[in-house]
Amino acid sequence: MYLEYEDAQARGLRRYVRLVTEALGLGGNAYFVQIDPPPANAYLALERRLPEFPDRDAALLWSEDTGWSLVVESHCGEDLIVLAYLGADVLPAPRVVARFAEDLCDGVAAGVLEPPVWDPVDVRERLAAYSAPALAG
Repeated sequence: MYLEYEDAQARGLRRYVRLVTEALGLGGNAYFVQIDPPPANAYLALERRLPEFPDRDAALLWSEDTGWSLVVESHCGEDLIVLAYLGADVLPAPRVVARFAEDLCDGVAAGVLEPPVWDPVDVRERLAAYSAPALAG
C-alpha cells in the first residue's frame, strides 16, 4: 500500500494506532508507524512483559497484511518472535487490541498462531475512515 504523507490512509493509520495506545493506557509516543515501503506497519512498545518471557521486551505489531500480533524481542535484538496474532479483524476496535495484549501479558492464551490474510482494498478504505475523528468510533 503506497501511502502519501498526508493522505487519508496515512492519517488514519497514525490515528488508529494512537487510539490503541490510549486504550492500553500508554503515554507519550510509545509507537512507531511506517508508511513506506509497503506493507504499512506499526510497532507499539508495551510497558509490561509476558510471564513466559520476563527478560524480554514485548510489543504489539500491526501490518496491513496480517493485522495485530504480539511479539517479544529476541536476545540478539535483530528479530522479533511472534507469539500470537489477534486474527479476528485487521482493524479491530482499539479496546479489542488492548484486551488481546492485556490477556497475553496476564498469561491468558489469546489469538491464533497462523497469520491471517486481508484484502488490501478493504484495509485502505477502513484506515481512511479512521482519519476523521467523527468517523472513527
